[in-house]
Amino acid sequence: MSIFLDAWSVLAVLAGGFFFFVGSLGLLRFPDSFTRLHALTKADNLGLGFVVLGLLPQMDSWFAGLKVLSIWLLVLLSASIISQMIARAIKRREW
Repeated sequence: MSIFLDAWSVLAVLAGGFFFFVGSLGLLRFPDSFTRLHALTKADNLGLGFVVLGLLPQMDSWFAGLKVLSIWLLVLLSASIISQMIARAIKRREW
């Protein structure tokens, strides 16, 4: 069972790294601010989710896993709020 959990952790963290890379690539390649912001927030949230899901089986206690999940939830909430604020500022500046 431990080999399966270790393999799951490696695959999930690698998938998370892939989504971080794709989001960064979208930040560099997309033409306007709105598409860059969309690529960055969606891919980074998904990447962090995979990293957290990969790290959960490696946690020593339930409390440590709960802390990691709460950090993920906080990042999800703050990223959506911040991206909305940035998009509104961009829209105001362009008009």
